[in-house]
Amino acid sequence: MSAALLEVRDLGISFGGVRAVDGISFDLHRGELLALIGPNGAGKSTTFNMVGGQLRASGGSVRMAEHDLIGMKPRAIWRLGVGRTFQIAATFASFTVAENVQMAVLSHHRQVFALWRPAADRFRAQALALLEQVGMRAQADRPCSELAYGDIKRVELAMALANDPRLLLMDEPTAGMAPRERNELMALTKRLVVERGMAVLFTEHSMDVVFAHADRVIVLARGKLIAEGTPEAIRNHPKVQEVYFGSGTTFEHLPQPAFAGRMSA
Repeated sequence: MSAALLEVRDLGISFGGVRAVDGISFDLHRGELLALIGPNGAGKSTTFNMVGGQLRASGGSVRMAEHDLIGMKPRAIWRLGVGRTFQIAATFASFTVAENVQMAVLSHHRQVFALWRPAADRFRAQALALLEQVGMRAQADRPCSELAYGDIKRVELAMALANDPRLLLMDEPTAGMAPRERNELMALTKRLVVERGMAVLFTEHSMDVVFAHADRVIVLARGKLIAEGTPEAIRNHPKVQEVYFGSGTTFEHLPQPAFAGRMSA
């Protein structure tokens, strides 16, 4: 296998004497969709925010190519080619779909402080191309305030792609979405991962999404990494089942979408 795009080694952080994340390590490669899961309080969001620069780790390293991300500001990490989407989608409701993506492209080109009116036609073609990739080209001139939530998440994805990221961090990308919408969004994300050769690290509570779309899964519990492997291996992992359900229950009891049996190797 080729060298990892992202290397996390012995990552840890404490809050008031509580070890929230305790020495976890994992790799992420180009063309890979890696899910980070765990029960509430496992340390998922904390890990995610240390990788993205929102929190500074107290120990360990996060390396992308030749860069150590520990101590870098989120903006500097973004400049290295790390995109991000958030659990609550962040768009300008009064702007059109295209204008939202244009703002992201302007930021990528360091022109975000240009007056908006003279910049209204700048990078429109690039914005429309990004919207085409996420299936939102036909909605380009609609205000974001008129969109369904699932479509807003697609716009947010187009905005994240404006930076041409090598690594995309997706925090609960399908939160608040119906089952069909969330599986369509992650199928789209998987296609873009392959086409662009980028890598995606995502946190997710919906196990149907994880098992249907992730290439690999890492599982945290009480700040420690307890399992890593393919979706099939994680689905059947006794310790993972124990931390999620206790005894007597497995992931097979969860409702599955029609195509959830397709799992990446």
